[in-house]
Amino acid sequence: MRTRRLAAPLALLATGSLVLSACSGGSGDDGGGEGGDLESLTFMSPYFSATPPEDDDAVGAALDELTGVDMDVQWVPNAEYGERTNVVLAGDDIPDVMVIQGKDQSFVSTAEAGGFWDLTEYLASGDYPNLVPENPEVQEAASVNGKVYGVYRARDVIRTCVIVRKDWLKNLGMEEPATTDDLMEVARAFTEDDPDGNGKDDTYGLIVPQWPGGIGSSSPYDSIETWYGAGNVWKDDGGELVPSFTTPEWRDAVEFEREIVENGYINPDYATMDPATWNEPFLNGKGGIIIDVQSRASQLAGLFKDEDPKTYDQKVALVDQLEGPNGKYTLPTEGYSGFLAVTKSGVKTEEQLKQVLEVLDTLNTAEGQNLITNGIEGDTYTVDDEGYLVVPEDQAEYQEQVAGSWAQLGMNVAGDKTYKAKPETKYDEELADERLELQAKGLETAVFNPAAPIVSETSMTQGAQLGLIMADARVQYLAGQIDDAGLDAAIQRWRESGGDAVIEEVNAKYEGR
Repeated sequence: MRTRRLAAPLALLATGSLVLSACSGGSGDDGGGEGGDLESLTFMSPYFSATPPEDDDAVGAALDELTGVDMDVQWVPNAEYGERTNVVLAGDDIPDVMVIQGKDQSFVSTAEAGGFWDLTEYLASGDYPNLVPENPEVQEAASVNGKVYGVYRARDVIRTCVIVRKDWLKNLGMEEPATTDDLMEVARAFTEDDPDGNGKDDTYGLIVPQWPGGIGSSSPYDSIETWYGAGNVWKDDGGELVPSFTTPEWRDAVEFEREIVENGYINPDYATMDPATWNEPFLNGKGGIIIDVQSRASQLAGLFKDEDPKTYDQKVALVDQLEGPNGKYTLPTEGYSGFLAVTKSGVKTEEQLKQVLEVLDTLNTAEGQNLITNGIEGDTYTVDDEGYLVVPEDQAEYQEQVAGSWAQLGMNVAGDKTYKAKPETKYDEELADERLELQAKGLETAVFNPAAPIVSETSMTQGAQLGLIMADARVQYLAGQIDDAGLDAAIQRWRESGGDAVIEEVNAKYEGR
């Protein structure tokens, strides 16, 4: 087992060079000669731990034994990984397998020019059972125009939920909201009906921070708009893909959002509040509703527990997806965080590729998953009689390093088979079980972005600027700074600034698939 830490260079090379280099082939040290059997594999991966694994790392040695190949990992600090990826692809020493963190321009150009193996048919063959995706929609979203260039790293598909102050509902004799109309009523009551019983007009309903992303960045607004039936970034309208913000359902949703703002059912600083302080109004009894990821509910419960372990279980309610006026829809995540891609520079033949896929398949077994996530069973961790993970105190630091480094090679596409730590209390266990239940229910009504697999050339180069146009317009509309005519003008500006080209490019590829 050899591990290397790579420092990031100071400058990026041009995308054109990336493509040429990736297709021309690098050193490709395959351990068995040109086109021979692979005895070793070079990986490149980010790490989040304080330091990367050492050369004699125990998990690395166990992985070599488990996979039957010498896994030589080039570790790069996560903050430097994007820059390093570009430079490595432009050089002549390209690893066999790379963690690719997203479908940026350099990766897409390299892949479509032949720099990475097209894995579509291999993964569909069933020859690698641990690489068969649990959620085919996620693999589709991770593809490039329908071609799969990497095994995606699975993440929770359903994360968004409504988090409500349970004690405030009880004080007011109200039920958990089930519809968007209910949400409006709960937000009103939390603002006007003294939910904390202190006799003061000092509370509001919804808590929303300044959102750094645009349309489709999993903001609370995006969730509401999906509940209304506006789709997820894009919507199929009779076989044609249209941006969600051009639909009548989206307009109805932002009118609903504006009503919340106009009525004062939201924190007054929703356009400027620091996201890092999102929990504070909920904890301090100022606001009572958060629309965000389910894990925030557990985080809030833990913070309440720190204040009062006896009553913390009475503070947080985790609520299912809300039904909108047009039905019940759920906003999913992309369901992945990058993927492991196989380069043609290092892996030169189909036979070698199949060996690589066997290695990746092994990493996705229960044994492989737990090895790269939890470490060495019986040493780094043990498993109790209930099947829960137990980490000895003297192994906690090493286990954190494993999770911050080796786990970055984790894919879990066929399902997460890792051991989890036991919740501290019965309430914590109930909250964890409820999260899993709501995730399963949410999948039944999930609205996946139909354009997620499609790469638009204009969007690749102008997407960030285009996204700001509609993100700014939405906030201005909610604040009453522009009216419906102003919102229409923003949409027209988006179209004229490159949006129409994006629509044309997306639909040209959508029709051809």
